[in-house]
Amino acid sequence: MATLKVPAHVPAPSEDAEQLRKAFEGWGTNEQLIIDILAHRNAAQRNLIRKTYREAYGEDLLKSLDEELSSDFERAVVLFTLDPAERDAFLAHEATKRFTSSHWVLMEIACTRSSHELFNVRKAYHDLYKKSLEEDVAHHTKGDYRKLLVPLVSAFRYQGEEVNMTLARSEAKILREKISDKQYSDEEVIRIVTTRSKAQLNATLNHYNTAFGNAINKDLKADPEDEFLKLLRAAIKCLTVPEKYFEKVLRQAINKLGTDEWALTRVVATRAEVDMERIKEEYQRRNSVTLEKAIAGDTSGDYEKMLLALIGAGDV
Repeated sequence: MATLKVPAHVPAPSEDAEQLRKAFEGWGTNEQLIIDILAHRNAAQRNLIRKTYREAYGEDLLKSLDEELSSDFERAVVLFTLDPAERDAFLAHEATKRFTSSHWVLMEIACTRSSHELFNVRKAYHDLYKKSLEEDVAHHTKGDYRKLLVPLVSAFRYQGEEVNMTLARSEAKILREKISDKQYSDEEVIRIVTTRSKAQLNATLNHYNTAFGNAINKDLKADPEDEFLKLLRAAIKCLTVPEKYFEKVLRQAINKLGTDEWALTRVVATRAEVDMERIKEEYQRRNSVTLEKAIAGDTSGDYEKMLLALIGAGDV
């Protein structure tokens, strides 16, 4: 379901590295050349370009990009150029920092990556920051947020499709009882949401809907202003229908009074090679306008060109 447009004939990494070096030299940076190369190479190809670039010029490509580019365009290019596990580790680390802290980004990474991807994020985090992701999340969160987020980022869920229907029925009943009693952060609720496979969770939530006549996220809207409840609902959405979660993040980022470029950049950079096609379909269904048109109407310049290239847009 990836949307990234990679050309049929991809030049050798040495050729790409040389072209990027040329884009940085001279009087002005050749931004279009940077987009033409980096926005049209997959993760493995970008890793090879970085390796080749370092060997040829003795400098990390990311450092060169950081020196040559600026603002939202720079962030979009650098985030996308990073290896996916390294990128998620960087975003998670940023989300535990005082001025850029975000429970949402931590939850998003923990709930929308596969078990192996999340495991690789934790490994990358160790290598980059000489600490564990779990210890930083535990240190920078408290109360119910810590109760939910630490097991989420620590999880290694079963990835298969096997489902135990007896378990689905019994756990749907547990969830109903706890939610009816407003015990939203009860250890049983946390246990089910943070440890069950995505297939098992889907079965449990389908049974919840059938047996009790309401989708679980509807019952979790009892207090619309409760921030923890919002996060719990979003976690359930990420685990079961990630494209609906990402559509909403994009819609809110674009429709805000003043675009939320960080959210827009994060979703485009992290989903371009994963499920962007589904997200685009959901966006058009929900908003009666294509994501391409929405981004083109809300951004400009090289930043707009980079985002549109990443979501696989032709001319808008």
